[in-house]
Amino acid sequence: MGWVRSSHLGWLAKLRTAGGAVGGVPPGAPGALALGCPSSPPQLPARPSSAGRGKVMDRNPSPPPPGRDQEEEEVAGGDCIGSTVYSKHWLFGVLSGLIQIVSPENTKSNSDDEEQQTELDEEMENEICRVWDMSMDEDVALFLQEFNAPDIFMGVLAKSKCPRLREICVGILGNMACFQEICVSISSDKNLGQVLLHCLYDSDPPTLLETSRLLLTCLSQAEVASVWVERIREHSAIYDSICFIMSSSTNVDLLVKVGEVVDKLFDLDEKLMLEWVRNGATQPLDQPQEESEEQPVFRLVPCILEAAKQVRSENPEWLDVYMHILQLLTTVDDGIQAIVHCPDTGKDIWNLLFDLVCHEFCQSDDPPIILQEQKTVLASVFSVLSAIYASQTEQEYLKIEKVDLPLIDSLIRVLQNMEQCQKKPENSAESNTGETKKTDLTQDDFHLKILKDILCEFLSNIFQALTKETVAQGVKEGQLSKQKCSSAFQNLLPFYSPVVEDFIKILREVDKVLADDLEKSFPSLKVQT
Repeated sequence: MGWVRSSHLGWLAKLRTAGGAVGGVPPGAPGALALGCPSSPPQLPARPSSAGRGKVMDRNPSPPPPGRDQEEEEVAGGDCIGSTVYSKHWLFGVLSGLIQIVSPENTKSNSDDEEQQTELDEEMENEICRVWDMSMDEDVALFLQEFNAPDIFMGVLAKSKCPRLREICVGILGNMACFQEICVSISSDKNLGQVLLHCLYDSDPPTLLETSRLLLTCLSQAEVASVWVERIREHSAIYDSICFIMSSSTNVDLLVKVGEVVDKLFDLDEKLMLEWVRNGATQPLDQPQEESEEQPVFRLVPCILEAAKQVRSENPEWLDVYMHILQLLTTVDDGIQAIVHCPDTGKDIWNLLFDLVCHEFCQSDDPPIILQEQKTVLASVFSVLSAIYASQTEQEYLKIEKVDLPLIDSLIRVLQNMEQCQKKPENSAESNTGETKKTDLTQDDFHLKILKDILCEFLSNIFQALTKETVAQGVKEGQLSKQKCSSAFQNLLPFYSPVVEDFIKILREVDKVLADDLEKSFPSLKVQT
């Protein structure tokens, strides 16, 4: 697989940041754009500090308070923004300073000045960071919109070479876009839309992170989501940029956010998902190596796998989004084929997911309630495993004796934990919050039902493939004990009665006593002897 982290020493050396994060511009992607060419929003995290560019501030600063006399004059003169205590005059000054930074007079400079343009004056940085904090207030965001601040930020993004300044400007726009009216306005500006999409080609991970947050916010607004989907479809280089990030970045925050953007895009538009799945699929396998080094062809599924591995290395609980992307891919034939027909990718994905359910999630030493935290990621993981299992059972890594018994053990363990989670408390002392608890419980039941359906279908498919030898081994090793078989039957019946009955027939040949005991416990079974 091309463009793996360990093989990009030249690229990565240029793209590393103080926090060890990596981002990049895929070869062949457009350069900086000239100024003339141009569900509910995600929760915004705390603003990164200016020092280190990877740490989080422990406070939320505001503009320096004016003196008492000056404050009384400004309040009396209507200087406050909306119902806040922020000063219009002060904000005008900061925005005017931004305009000066990208004015023609300042952009005409020699090479020494150009080097200085990549650094941001400390005082200016502090002030524009305060605007970033203030922009989370709706009154301030609306005032910035009225003052045409998005146009100012567009000019900065199109002309400035300072990574920190670009990051802050995109971050402010991201805060502003959390308010529907402003989001619609930003999204309707074609020039601004072009500039923001070109930020995905940036080499600065913090800027890429803020750009991804902004895109996710806009994609989460039903009124404008289709606008952004079409823009992304029209910019084919965005596919390469996103694949490059997923396959090369070590910045887990960036990988998770980019994954959320991809997941949202695929959820909104199946056509775009199919286009991205097919990208690179026609690349000749015998293409000379030197050509592929100059212009690598990214295949979506291997890039998703690389990102998932990197995210898992830091925190497996953040894998949810990438597992859901894979689950979405399995809803279309081309997606399944892209997973199972890659020479090594199918095996690697299977091994990763198999390891997650057998050794990572919902283990025997975990409390049953852990299922509430892991139910969505488990639903995605088991759904993908089930799709691979059903579509290519002839693969070596899917041999019956290697995978069936560990999977049966994991599936039944999750089903047993589910039974514990669904037990209702007999008495609730907090009756005054009954309505809220009822809503939460309904939501939990909904997700657990989805997970149960996936587990039962997968378990029934495995039961149908069991041989007499595998059943004998399972009985001996404990994966098919009476207790575990009973748990499986309780969930499989009555919808999968034929499967259970066929299993009982095989079990009788291995252990007649166990088969008879199970039949007595489930009298609805009608097994022909």
